[in-house]
Amino acid sequence: MQQIKVGVLLGSLRQGSYSSQLARALAQAASPSLQFTSIEIGDLPLYNQDLETDAPPAAWTRFRQQVAAVDALLFVTPEYNRTVPAALKNAVDVGSRPWGQSIWNDKPALVVGQSPGALGGIAASQHLRLSLAALNVPVLGQPEAYVSNVASLFDAQGELNNEQTREYCVQLMQAFETWARRLSR
Repeated sequence: MQQIKVGVLLGSLRQGSYSSQLARALAQAASPSLQFTSIEIGDLPLYNQDLETDAPPAAWTRFRQQVAAVDALLFVTPEYNRTVPAALKNAVDVGSRPWGQSIWNDKPALVVGQSPGALGGIAASQHLRLSLAALNVPVLGQPEAYVSNVASLFDAQGELNNEQTREYCVQLMQAFETWARRLSR
């Protein structure tokens, strides 16, 4: 079966974040035909059209090339103040420019929200989905993915220790692979 390259973008920049732990658990739950690549967003200068010259910031160029090279996208994000963390929104903006050259166009995606609280990052996920819809990114509609009480799901080494969540991750990644295969180029 043909490999699908999946770019992983994390909304949290923190070392050992719940987003990174959950992304790792999702990759472990996926079939071997999905190949995951982390795409760093923490070093991206804030989007400023004045920097969009013949020589844009090197981090922008690297980021755009990495996203362009993948077939599908996995976003795993916490919720900050009922929305998407600033670094992730900035990455979306950097990738959507210059006008008419968006790297996001037509890439199938999965958005996973997470939170130590009971709502599982639902507001951040919905805001991200809204931005991605405007950029022609087809996001898996069902199942929606909101992981609540995430702090209780991982052990001290960052490994998933909840069997029900592990099974959910397997089902979610099966649905995502079907979606990505249907839509990837």
